Amino acid sequence: MASKSRKRRQTPDPQSGESTVKEDPSLADDTSQSSIPYRRMIVRVVIAISLMTFARFYFGPPEKDFTLLSAREHKNRVFYPVPCSRDYDEEQERFAGCVPTNCGRAIMDGVVSKMEAKNLLKLAEKGLSHGGSNGGASILDLHSGALSKGDKFINVYALMNESKNKIFTEDDFNLYRRVKNKIHNLISEEFGISVLRTQMYLTSPTFFSRMTTKKAKTVHDEYWHPHIDKETYGSFHYTSLLYLSTYGKDFTGGRFVFMDKDANRTVEPKMGRLSFFTSGSENLHFVEKLKSGVRYAITVSFTCDPKKAISDPKGKSS
Repeated sequence: MASKSRKRRQTPDPQSGESTVKEDPSLADDTSQSSIPYRRMIVRVVIAISLMTFARFYFGPPEKDFTLLSAREHKNRVFYPVPCSRDYDEEQERFAGCVPTNCGRAIMDGVVSKMEAKNLLKLAEKGLSHGGSNGGASILDLHSGALSKGDKFINVYALMNESKNKIFTEDDFNLYRRVKNKIHNLISEEFGISVLRTQMYLTSPTFFSRMTTKKAKTVHDEYWHPHIDKETYGSFHYTSLLYLSTYGKDFTGGRFVFMDKDANRTVEPKMGRLSFFTSGSENLHFVEKLKSGVRYAITVSFTCDPKKAISDPKGKSS
């Protein structure tokens, strides 16, 4: 179904530290359910900056810096529990069985095969080769079709229709859906959510990201600010990242950092590594500024609210 005409702008997460999508009323988008209202854009920028200031004041310089899992290591599962914040209190009855009651961070290697990871990277490179932001963070959203281009967003599916260039294949979409389902099931299993009856849903924004060392052009390119996903996006209950490049090999900087009261706890990205966590203020985080190379990842986000659910990408413009 066609959505109302809106214009998208780039802002960093994600989720997680990744680049996200903001809407503006003047450019058509494909999927209204995966959109973020433009009127919230200024509020979210202010929240990100305020959280950065709060974090630096409240936490201060960390006395310790722990690496939860390095790029040199291979672990099937690492889980670091943290006490849940009060962010979920008002939702416990409404979304019982899905809203986090046990919070934490999981890191898993080997969730996807090397071939699956390489093909996902090729998918991202294909799509992003038709765009790219002027700053250091670019995104490709297969659900809405949003693709970073300069200081704005274009619709990759509209581009496909206009040029009659088949950028993505059905195999690409099948792979994307298969990996998304794996992540959904692993999060459900880890946090005790029933997979027999649908309680957790894919939500927006969910996207590929590419980070480079380009200088930020606007505040929206500044992905390194500390933030809380549930406060930034509202619908998030669980955030996941699947890395498609490796720290120390493909890039330096760009590590994912959880900011705890006593220390920073860091995840080093590795191709095919999955990291996921509860999205509340128990998991304040940021991504380090990239120092060299190019960093690729997919942010896959989930909600307990069926009204915030998005469908799998259809691969065409509405």
